[in-house]
Order: sequence, then C-alpha cells, then structure tokens
Amino acid sequence: MGCSPTKSTLELDNSSIIVRKTHIISNLKSLKIEAGIFVGKKRGQITKYYEIENKLGEGTFGFVREAKSKLTGMKRAIKSINKKTITADMKEKAKFFAEVDVLIKTDHPNILKLYEFYEDENYYHLVTEFVTGGELLDFVVKHRMLTEPIASHFMKQLLSGIFYCHQNNIVHRDLKPENLLLDRDSPDALLKIIDFGTSQIFSPRSRMTEKYGTILYIAPEVLKGYYDEKCDIWSCGVILYILLSGRPPFTGRTDEEIIDRIIRGTVSFDRPEWDSVSISAKSLVKKMLHKDPFLRISARDALRHDWITMNCQINLDQNFRDYPNNSFARETNHKVQLENLMNFRAECKLQQAVLTFIATQFVTNEESNRLIDTFKQIDRNGDGKLSREELVEAFRSEIGYKSAVQEVEKIMMMADTNKSGFIDYTEFVVASAQSDMLLCDYNLNEAFKAFDTDNSGKISAKELKEILGIRIRTKDELWKKLIMEVDENGDGELDITEFKAMMMKLVGSKLSIANPQDCDKRII
Repeated sequence: MGCSPTKSTLELDNSSIIVRKTHIISNLKSLKIEAGIFVGKKRGQITKYYEIENKLGEGTFGFVREAKSKLTGMKRAIKSINKKTITADMKEKAKFFAEVDVLIKTDHPNILKLYEFYEDENYYHLVTEFVTGGELLDFVVKHRMLTEPIASHFMKQLLSGIFYCHQNNIVHRDLKPENLLLDRDSPDALLKIIDFGTSQIFSPRSRMTEKYGTILYIAPEVLKGYYDEKCDIWSCGVILYILLSGRPPFTGRTDEEIIDRIIRGTVSFDRPEWDSVSISAKSLVKKMLHKDPFLRISARDALRHDWITMNCQINLDQNFRDYPNNSFARETNHKVQLENLMNFRAECKLQQAVLTFIATQFVTNEESNRLIDTFKQIDRNGDGKLSREELVEAFRSEIGYKSAVQEVEKIMMMADTNKSGFIDYTEFVVASAQSDMLLCDYNLNEAFKAFDTDNSGKISAKELKEILGIRIRTKDELWKKLIMEVDENGDGELDITEFKAMMMKLVGSKLSIANPQDCDKRII
C-alpha cells in the first residue's frame, strides 16, 4: 500500500498553509540539487502519465489507488484528494498543502517518498512510494505481542524518522500504527511513516495550540492546547506499549474516560503480559510516556537508550526464523558501497541532477535495501543523515584515520549536492550505488524522455527550468549555462547522444544495455 487516508482523528482549530520562501539563483554553484527538486505541481490528467489499478483505501476527502508509471513502468501509490471537499474547508486545504510541503522537504529511508504532485479539474494527486506490507497495526494484530528484538527493530526506525523530522522542525502530530507502513509482511520489514496531513513546521522557541491527533495516541499537553514536538514522543511511547503488550496503555468506554486517563498519565504494567518484558523496555516506555513534556525523553536520547542499542545488536535471525517471509539474513557488502563513495565524481550540475532523478526513480527494491542497510550502519546517531565524523568512522578501519579524513572531505565536496554539510539519504544513494546499474542504457533513455518534456528529441534550457526550477526562482541564464557545459555541437540544446556522452563520463566507458531486464532488476 501507499499513503492511506487517516481514520478517526480529533481535529480542532485552524491550521495555515506553509509558504516556502524562494531565492533568486544566478550562478551554477548556488543551485542545490536534492531529491525534492523534481516535485512540483503539474497540471493535466493523471491517466495520461499513469495506468490506474486497484483502490487501496478511501477516506472522507479522497482515496488511494495503485498505479504504474507509463514512463518508467514503476509501481506507485496515488493519493487523490477531491478539490471541492477541501476547498470548502480552508483548514483541510491547509493540511493538504502542509503534507505536500513536508514530503517534499524530507529525505529519509523511513519516511514515505513523494515523487510527483498533479492537479486536474477535480482532484489533487500525490504520487508516492508503493509499499506492499500493510500497516504496522495489521502486523501487530496478526502476531499479537512482539518479541523485544522485533519491537526494537520497528521502534528504532520510527524514532529515526521522528528524530530527523524534529531536527528539521517538523512535528507529525498523528503518529499511530495505522500511519506506519511496512514494505513487506515480515518482522525485518522496512518501516515507512505516512500521513503528514496534520504535520507542521514549528519554531523551537514557540508552542503549538491546535488540537490534532487520534485519541488513543494523543499527548496530554495537546489536549490542554499548549505543546511542542515532544507530543510525537508520547505517541511513540503508546505505540511501543502496544508492540510489547498487544494493547494500548490508556483505554476506556468513552472518549471522555480515555482523555481523563491520558491527562492523569499513570502508566501500568500490572497485566500478565508484562511479566516477561524486560526492565529496560519498561524504562523506555515510562520515559516516553512521562506526562511532563519537559522531562519526557527526546527522540535523540530514545535512540541511545540501552533497550534500543542492546536489542539491535542481537542476532535477529534467531528471532525471525519462525516467520515465513523472513529475509533478514541477506548479506550486505558495505565495502562495495564505501568504495563507490570514494570513487564518486560528478563534474557538472546537470550530471548531478540526472543521477538524482535516476536514483529516486529507478533504483530497485533489492538495491535500495542494500543501500539502506549500509546507510544505517554508518548513521550511528540515527538522525537520517551522514556527518563527516560518521563517515570518517566508517572509513578509518579500512584506510586509517588520516586517509579517512582526506577521503571524507573529497566525498563531501562531490556528494553533498545541496551543500547542507551532511550526506542526505538520496545523496548517499547517488554516490554509493553501482554506476553501471544507475547509468545503463535503459535508465538513460527513460531519464532523457523525462527531461525532454515536449518530445522534440532535444532538451532545452526552458525544459530544464521547468523540471529543476519549479521550487526556486532562477535567472534564465543559469539554465543556458547548464546546457552549455555539455552541449558538444553548440546548438544550445542537448540531444540523446550528447546526454549519454555527458553521463558516460562518470563511468569512463560506454554501456550498451538496451533492455530493462538487463539493467539490473526493476522495482518489484
């Protein structure tokens, strides 16, 4: 499944549309290439670009359907929102555009990826990852209480995504098992956080007052109407309580009774199912469900808690062996990805942009899982991005500390394309994936078609501006400069031969793979 409509949600007061500031870019060095650069509002019928398949879910304002891209053949989920229903309610319209804004801004392996955003006469359409493992809630219902290593496997992913959000001043405000999808029905599944419709960009120095959330998971301070991002940690604590016991911590016959118990905030471990749960696990639950948000543990510190770190070091194969879909035993050769990082070179901005497009659109599930394994191995603090220090630590055992420092500086210069001072997840994918896998003939042909929006057989400066300049204001000269860097015949446009020649400089030889089957395995 992809993103699914929110079910029962307590929503009060008003929210506001987030307006992203724009800056005029006048030179190539200032142009930041990042995953969200390709996501802009496009007009036209969604059926022109996607083959619509099964309906996956339905809510008050729209529905989610399975689809296949006519350009790439990749499976996607499309969340379609009826414009009339949200236009009549400014709060709902604000929520929708807040979700779009947040999904564009985020780049984390545990947050659902947004690929495209369309508008037609009747609907807004969000094109996202297609995730097939169902909701975490379904997994819990199916397996009831989870073993502690399995519960910690899911909690570490959830906390990593939330830590990343909080570092970027994003609060989710409706975390619950229904809003956590799995990429497969297996205890080693990759978890994806979805439904950012109630999320908000917050200021660390101010407090929020709008009352959002689902009752069983809502923090006491939200009910009081004065809170910060720690409300997400409370929701995570409720989820952890459910993973370990199979039931929520605060229940009642009516909403009023549940709310009263939440405000009192007394956490009980008296039921028999808690007898076999470790003291360390109970400790983390208590820290996450502390009714005083000032004393409540942060996402950063929760990731460092002994229960998370110790359980994630346990041989998970032993815990997963009774599950038929277990694939945790896959081996990941981290050395290959590290070598690719050291060897990565991109000579110009357009090469970086094409690589980013291919990495976000064409990387297979199998390859993506390998890269995520390596990324998380390097990402020691779990914040969803790689610092210089983390990269040096990853390389020092192979090449020594001094050489590692030198190599990492080169990697930062080449791979940090948005100049954030970190290697973000998509930047890591671009730099660490096999070049011959990314730059096969099939991928290059499909990427060229995507950039050649008017199907003229050539990419113009105007087309580059349409694709790469949607979310920033730029001078026209910049797009001409991008073309001039690689325009071999000097006609001011880029044909398929020049396009491929530009990209083949990255691998030093010409590839001649013509079929998608030969271009590694497609996304399953």
